[in-house]
Amino acid sequence: MEARRNQEKERQSQIFNVRTRLMGMDVEALNSQVEKQKLREATERRKEAAYGTNQVQYDLVAQLLDKEQAERTRRLAKKVQEYREQKQQLKNRCEFELWDPHQLQNEFPAHLSDIGPHCGPASLQWFSGEDLYRATCLRMQQEQFRYSLERQLQEQQQAKADEKCADMLSDQLRLAMDMRATQLAKLEESCRVAMMSAMANANKAQAAELAERQHCEHQCEQEANLMEIQNQITRDLLTENPQVAQHPMAPHWVLPYCWKGMIPEQQPAIRRVQEAQHSEKEAQRQAEQALDAEWESQAMRSAQAAMELEEQERELCAEFRRGLGSFNQQLAKEQNAQQNYLNSIIYTNQPTAQYHLQFNTSSR
Repeated sequence: MEARRNQEKERQSQIFNVRTRLMGMDVEALNSQVEKQKLREATERRKEAAYGTNQVQYDLVAQLLDKEQAERTRRLAKKVQEYREQKQQLKNRCEFELWDPHQLQNEFPAHLSDIGPHCGPASLQWFSGEDLYRATCLRMQQEQFRYSLERQLQEQQQAKADEKCADMLSDQLRLAMDMRATQLAKLEESCRVAMMSAMANANKAQAAELAERQHCEHQCEQEANLMEIQNQITRDLLTENPQVAQHPMAPHWVLPYCWKGMIPEQQPAIRRVQEAQHSEKEAQRQAEQALDAEWESQAMRSAQAAMELEEQERELCAEFRRGLGSFNQQLAKEQNAQQNYLNSIIYTNQPTAQYHLQFNTSSR
């Protein structure tokens, strides 16, 4: 606000100063404005370019983060699917026997030998105390134990490999992120240096322009002062010549800044004009007073007529109220006479039970 106020003061001093004011177009001022506008546009373009570079860097970082998140989600989904395929098979579930599709088929297998598991003591195929499947059971137990041991070893090796692969991927990702952060820091530093250099160049250009303008202003002021001194010395402004105040294009006009006073011939003429104006003003004032008196008399007559009309209106209203009161009294007397007639003549007989019986029968 202070800079804008100073600029406005400078502009007003250039416009209203008769020494430096120019008639027509100021080419130097227009050229300086054009240069300022070009410098402002170049600064804005540099700022927009730096902003665009930052936006590109931010977009690259966002894309890398999105890719990393997508890769992490894909690896997690793959591990979940592998775990389901390896650990959550249908045949390994505890409740598989409840809804096994081959349960009835496997419940009563065909007769394979006399020592089958479906042959009980009543079949006389085997007797209590005999263990005919001991060797087979031991061999199956050993194979199952070896299979479970190999499976645990494979799971441990797979877990170690997965952990090693995850560590390697995390290290690679961390290195990539560090390299990208280093590149971004270098780009940001270069952009900052470019912006600082551009601002320094702009400040230098503005300082040079300000110094040049101040020098030109000082030179113009010196020339204007010398010209003013020369004009004061050479022209007849300080003389007592009354013709100096006459306008060169219109002799009946007067230049206020050169006027030295009236000549003796002009004073009686001005006195006569003033007296004529005074008499004309007095006649105009008397005419206005007569017109005001006429208006006041007209207003008084209008007020008197209005008062007479109001009095007539009040008399008419009073007469109307008296007539309305007499009419209401006559109407009240007629209503009382009719009510007395009804009560004394019409409504004297009391209805009997036979009347009510006939009325009920006719209504049915």
